[in-house]
Amino acid sequence: MTALMPEIRDSAVARVNPIAKLAVAVVISLTLLLSIDVVSASVALVLVGILLFWSGLDARQFWLRTSPLWLAAPFAGLTTVLYGEDSGALLFEWGLVSVTEGSLGLGVSITLRVLAIGLPSIVLFATTDPTDLADGLGQILKLPSRFVLGGLAGMRMIGLFIDDWRALGQARRARGVGDAHVLIRLGTQAFALLVLAIRRGSKLATAMEAKGFGSDIPRTWARPSTFGGPEIVLISIGLVIAAAAVTAAVLAGTWNFILD
Repeated sequence: MTALMPEIRDSAVARVNPIAKLAVAVVISLTLLLSIDVVSASVALVLVGILLFWSGLDARQFWLRTSPLWLAAPFAGLTTVLYGEDSGALLFEWGLVSVTEGSLGLGVSITLRVLAIGLPSIVLFATTDPTDLADGLGQILKLPSRFVLGGLAGMRMIGLFIDDWRALGQARRARGVGDAHVLIRLGTQAFALLVLAIRRGSKLATAMEAKGFGSDIPRTWARPSTFGGPEIVLISIGLVIAAAAVTAAVLAGTWNFILD
């Protein structure tokens, strides 16, 4: 993975310590997982949408990074509508498929909840440099440096995997073996990428061990990771979003605590 683009790195959200972004994503996600209702998910989604204006992502970057979520959320909701638990008046029925008022409301709630949980997580971490995240995990959360640096090295390899996949496809086509059935081609190419990834991972692990990354001696960090006012403000905003979503659902009478 490469460093953030200048327009993203200079945004207000990108300058906040990644640990604060992680805390906000966890707070919002856990809150929305406590209830399945339209009101809490809608309120959280609207407030999160306002917060995303300070992420630094332009429209094209936003839609590209969140496109899988926009496809997955309606699919999850549609599945719930068609095959979820029936309750209320029957709206549509065909064979094993039945749509009732209850399943329709549940499907809408699931769709909104997936969006409200996924959007802040995707956008917040799209504005996070992997090295900054590793610095925060090691210095603020005090996680083992061996684990943190190993994870950082793996994240840095993602960009290379994309290049390797493209190069493998071109090489197979040049040898005349890239015209097989699409599923066969994907399977064989994925296996080749797996072998390449294992070899590269072994070499990388050996190199890191040789450079002392596996030592038990407490290590120093090149860049200090600070946690101050901007981080507290962002976490406070996350708490306000979670509290507003719960309060609105309780006042509207739609709060449905899943553990009851």
